[in-house]
Amino acid sequence: MKIINLSEANSVLNQYISEIRDVRIQKDRLRFRRNIERIGEIMAYEMSKSFRYEVRDVQTPLGIAPVSLPVDSLVISTILRAGVPFHQGFLSYFDYAENAFVSAYRKYKDTLKFDIYIEYIASPRIDGKTLIITDPMLATGGSMELTYQAMLTKGHPAKIHVASIIASRQAVEHIAKAFPQEMTTIWCAAIDPEIDSHSYIVPGLGDAGDLAYGEKE
Repeated sequence: MKIINLSEANSVLNQYISEIRDVRIQKDRLRFRRNIERIGEIMAYEMSKSFRYEVRDVQTPLGIAPVSLPVDSLVISTILRAGVPFHQGFLSYFDYAENAFVSAYRKYKDTLKFDIYIEYIASPRIDGKTLIITDPMLATGGSMELTYQAMLTKGHPAKIHVASIIASRQAVEHIAKAFPQEMTTIWCAAIDPEIDSHSYIVPGLGDAGDLAYGEKE
């Protein structure tokens, strides 16, 4: 299994990560959503380098141009609701991809203990395809694991890419154990060292869904 932390290399990606973390800039929801989308676009570009390619001839007005084009059949699966702008970043680059949506949420037993529930899934068949599961924040990895299990009701993919903006070290380790080793790559824009007693990533950025769309009851 490959674990790729894109923030280990210097790029403009780090600018967008700094802005979604910054408590002052976070107040601008439009900018927050756009930065999430930008990070998705950059990650999609980096991910595309790992796909399979074939050379095809393209007719131009003046001749034939051989072009190496990706041939993977993609399904982009997103965990609602914080994942929507992240999903759009991937879809902007992988506009030929099929799409899936899963609702996963925490149901708290008390202030510290919670269970994760899956209530909704809309997905095409994924047999033999490249599955990209996106979620901006990976705190424990529990939602991602349950989402993967839910997606398996739609078939079995050939390859899996787990994409997150900020993940905890604990979540990365959990996913590395819960997902098939030989066919999974984990992509993170940043990996933070820990989660707190409420299972929020530290330093993280707070609740991505609330920052993108407003607080929920």
